[in-house]
Amino acid sequence: MSAPEPAAIRTRGLRRVYGDTVAVHGLDLTVAEGEKFGFLGPNGAGKSTTISMLSTLLRPSAGRAEVAGADVAHRPDEVRRRIGVVFQEPTADRELTGWQNLYFHARLHGMSQREVRSQARSLLDMMGLADRSDAPVGTYSGGMQRRLEVARALMHRPRVLFLDEPTTGLDPQSRAQVWQKLHELGRQDAVTVFLTTHYLEEAENCDRIAVMDHGRLVAQGTPQALKSAIGADVVHLRTGDDENTVRSIRERFGLDAETTPDGVRVRTADGARWVPRLCAHLTTGVTSVAVTRPSLDDVFLHHTGRSLRNP
Repeated sequence: MSAPEPAAIRTRGLRRVYGDTVAVHGLDLTVAEGEKFGFLGPNGAGKSTTISMLSTLLRPSAGRAEVAGADVAHRPDEVRRRIGVVFQEPTADRELTGWQNLYFHARLHGMSQREVRSQARSLLDMMGLADRSDAPVGTYSGGMQRRLEVARALMHRPRVLFLDEPTTGLDPQSRAQVWQKLHELGRQDAVTVFLTTHYLEEAENCDRIAVMDHGRLVAQGTPQALKSAIGADVVHLRTGDDENTVRSIRERFGLDAETTPDGVRVRTADGARWVPRLCAHLTTGVTSVAVTRPSLDDVFLHHTGRSLRNP
């Protein structure tokens, strides 16, 4: 039997239990080196619990996990030396400057003064913070603080970077700035990025994603592959009588139509070609039609029975 391919993260049967509550059910996962991997799911899906186990903050109740070649339960110190973590809640010291936050983090990891100066200068420049490095972090915007925390997590040159909901609470412009810097990181270094998110647009930026629901892995793959697997377009209709429209579509075309707060929703292959036939048949008065390709929200709906946007 051949040896398994090198992986930045590998879990087998990973499980975490709190009393009578199972937060993570037997997770089997492999993340390749240099991959940008996203954990997608609503709050309470088990994403943060998983990242806490992988970063050695929580001990697994069962199963095993290896991160950057070290077992999280048996060699936690080695794992910590090889990873960087950006937590969901801000952790930068607001009384210190950006430079000082990086300096103390690096010194705790045993880096020399010379290494600190070189690495900090490079990261502050990459994160667009060089001109604010001597200002107290308390004067930074939310997006700037997030970019500083990413820089701090990278100071000791980790092999794996964990980001737990990295843009929660940020406005769209700040989220875009954080992601721009993460893309630059991917082009400049081979760091594996593992992030949790409930923002669908963030998951689209990942090489692969895993969909989590109630502590279980329900689907994984590239965003495009997951959407293609659904195989149907979504047609949204506004009509003068939604109930009669749904009944007519079911009887005439044999499709599973449904009413929603936004009108009628129908799934069908090649929706753009089907719409003219539909409009010619309906007598309920169509006021608007929109055809969309499957989205990651549709993927989540397909695998869990509910929308991620409106759980």
